[in-house]
Amino acid sequence: MSNDTGIGRRRLLAGAATLTGGALLAPALARPALAGQPRSAPRVHPRLDWQARAPKAAATVLPTGPDHIVVHHTASENATDYSLEHAYELSRSIQKAHMDDNGWDDIGEQLTISRGGHLMEGRNLSLDAIANRQHVVGAHTLGHNSHTIGIENEGTYMTETPTPRLLVQLTLTCAWLCRTYDLNPHDAIVGHRDYNNTACPGDRLYALLPKLRTAVAAILSLPRPEHENRPHNDGPRPGPKRRFDHGPALERSSRIR
Repeated sequence: MSNDTGIGRRRLLAGAATLTGGALLAPALARPALAGQPRSAPRVHPRLDWQARAPKAAATVLPTGPDHIVVHHTASENATDYSLEHAYELSRSIQKAHMDDNGWDDIGEQLTISRGGHLMEGRNLSLDAIANRQHVVGAHTLGHNSHTIGIENEGTYMTETPTPRLLVQLTLTCAWLCRTYDLNPHDAIVGHRDYNNTACPGDRLYALLPKLRTAVAAILSLPRPEHENRPHNDGPRPGPKRRFDHGPALERSSRIR
């Protein structure tokens, strides 16, 4: 192992340990990227893997990247099946709800993380856009889809904490996106409730966002700011009305092209 590689791995371990206490780090960091993905990227399972339906229309791709990463919870059950097959079924279920129940052109978010720590491509063209430092317009944060990339985290986190596997993957995914788009995690990583009137991503996950920012900054070797001037939106917020309803994303009758 080269010295640079060793330093990079130590940064990954130290950063993710900040958020998770070190649990399950080695297996998560040992997983290789899929063919065609850069070595700095976490392993992402593309739409073909989870057998995504064809979208009603191709996603809009903007030439410049997003300026914020929005953390969501899926507002679904806290599953104990951590298998890859379950992760694929999760993505299919979210896509079905978004296309059939909401009437959208495709699944709303760009990326999805299962409770088993599996990372899936969401909206069509998302991986290609990330690789080219561009932005696919999603349907996950009302009024802010043109400049934010959304990560759906499986589960409901009002009173429970995400699994260590999910938190490790979320840390590595945010580090990848911040590196790709040259974002400062202390400014860029936000919760859905920072933009819309919603409980998403849940009180417990939202309370972890400061640690998430610090963990990602450690991976990227960025200093921690003396003060974080951001609202802490931990007051009462509307919770989910049904499965996969995590708050304002896009008007029900609207279509994203």
